[in-house]
Amino acid sequence: MFLLYRLREEKQKLQLESAGRDEQKKRIADMGTFLREQPTTLTEYDEPLVRRLIEKVTVYEGKFTVEFKSGVMMDVDE
Repeated sequence: MFLLYRLREEKQKLQLESAGRDEQKKRIADMGTFLREQPTTLTEYDEPLVRRLIEKVTVYEGKFTVEFKSGVMMDVDE
């Protein structure tokens, strides 16, 4: 009986993880669609674009990390 409960809990955990991955894939696809719709050349800072794409920027000594709203993170060295 205990094994049955444990297997149900594991199944629920895996379903939640799968849903999280599906949501991240959707956010990445939405970001890609949005970027394809933008002009190909940016000549100046675009505040609405930055606010739509970037969740946060963390500054470290010698580098910074950009976290996009899609969940993708990118390290940028100085």
